[in-house]
Amino acid sequence: MASMDKETEEYYNKYFDLFYNDGWKQLIEELTQNAEAINSVEATKDGNDLYIRKGQLNVLAYMLNFESTVNTNFDELQKEDV
Repeated sequence: MASMDKETEEYYNKYFDLFYNDGWKQLIEELTQNAEAINSVEATKDGNDLYIRKGQLNVLAYMLNFESTVNTNFDELQKEDV
């Protein structure tokens, strides 16, 4: 049974510390609100604006799903160690 190396463990622990911080929760709330505002077709001026909004939503989705992605990756690493 292999165990997670110290460097990898520290990598994930830093993110877990971040995720339990009130600042992270506040950031996620604000990003969620921004995503809702950007995801409005009514406010889209033209095709170029639509592509810009699409890119913005892509980045926001990455950030909003980041905690879940890190947790999933960590869980997968732990399964590999079993």
